[in-house]
Amino acid sequence: MTAVAAFPNTDAARQEGLKVFVRGLRVEAGIGVYDHEHGRLQTLIIDVTLELSPHDVERLADTVNYETIADAARAIVAEGHVGLVESFAERLALDALSDARVRRVTVRVEKPGALEAAEAAGCEVVYAR
Repeated sequence: MTAVAAFPNTDAARQEGLKVFVRGLRVEAGIGVYDHEHGRLQTLIIDVTLELSPHDVERLADTVNYETIADAARAIVAEGHVGLVESFAERLALDALSDARVRRVTVRVEKPGALEAAEAAGCEVVYAR
């Protein structure tokens, strides 16, 4: 009987990609299209996944610091009221793509309490180069 290795030969392994993500980032934002949504803050829950080309990562400079994702979301909030979660998600995605290392970005924005009897409503956008 021939023994079978538990794992394939590591010489044959290759990195196919690198993902950096932020999950469950909560921000308080002026958002919404209805009159009762103006002049008040609402919670948004944001998930962002950045896909980078495969490469060695030894230092922070070799990757995308996920703090920049949180900072970008907070900057959008600081700019003032946004009508739609779709607009918020698009702006955050395009900001992420300003880093040339990012090949694809997925941004999901949930707005808890936006729809009665639902845990949350929101959107997900995907952009790629």
